[in-house]
Amino acid sequence: MTDDAYPGLPAPPPPGACALPPGTYEGRVVLVTGGGSGLGRAIAGEFARLGATLVIAGRNADRLSGAREELAALGGQVVTAVCDIREPERISEVFDAAEAAAGLPDVLVNNAAANFPVPAEDMSPNAWRAVVDITLTGTWFMIREFGRRHLAARTAGSVINVGASYAWTGGPGFAHSAAAKAGVKNLVETLAVEWGPYGIQVNGLVPGLFPHEEMTGPIRGALDPAADKAVRQPALRVGQPRELGWAATFLASPYARFVSGHTLVVDGANWQRRGLVNPPVVTVREQLGREPFTA
Repeated sequence: MTDDAYPGLPAPPPPGACALPPGTYEGRVVLVTGGGSGLGRAIAGEFARLGATLVIAGRNADRLSGAREELAALGGQVVTAVCDIREPERISEVFDAAEAAAGLPDVLVNNAAANFPVPAEDMSPNAWRAVVDITLTGTWFMIREFGRRHLAARTAGSVINVGASYAWTGGPGFAHSAAAKAGVKNLVETLAVEWGPYGIQVNGLVPGLFPHEEMTGPIRGALDPAADKAVRQPALRVGQPRELGWAATFLASPYARFVSGHTLVVDGANWQRRGLVNPPVVTVREQLGREPFTA
């Protein structure tokens, strides 16, 4: 297939375009974990364009500072909070600081996660715990604090959990992350029912391939051998980070109040692709360039 044989899915509107009416989030506070870089920052940016007051949390103070300057230029207040979401006491402090500076967050975007490729048989206990504790347990701590505060205040709220398609399919080479993301997806479905009567909607958002400058080294290394990534997608292109941000702003908006317990996959149908004839199996060890396993 040549680049010009088929058009694929159309390109998105240009950067700076908004998917919702201006001011949709005026007077609303949006808390984004992992908001200092990558897709978290892109999501935060689209909320900022729509008038939201932002609270961005992460472990790296320098990244948060840089993101604050970038996001503040879009308009509105930006509050930063250095936080390891594996520490529930620190999470409580973050919410306290957010309330003092801007008010109780109306929207929580659970974007923070950890990941790196490794054959399951090589995975150490610390590697497993590091990924599961951040991706699943940390997400749970954030949701719990958000829910408790809204239940106590008797106010409505919206949660978006950023997930991964291998929560459904499994993720060879990413057993720790796939298991954790399956748990994150299940929290969406469980809490949407449990907290719906209190006015709290819970949804999931799954990105496809959205290359960005701050992908971790191991993830970038796993992707780099696949040249011409665009033609490997049914859309014949990769995603633009702003497209994920537009989806997030819709899910938490007044226009999606009756959408809850749903996980929206934004990947141009890539995760549903199947070949008529499967290619030869290449083990994860081979794909990662590792020698045969020895105990």
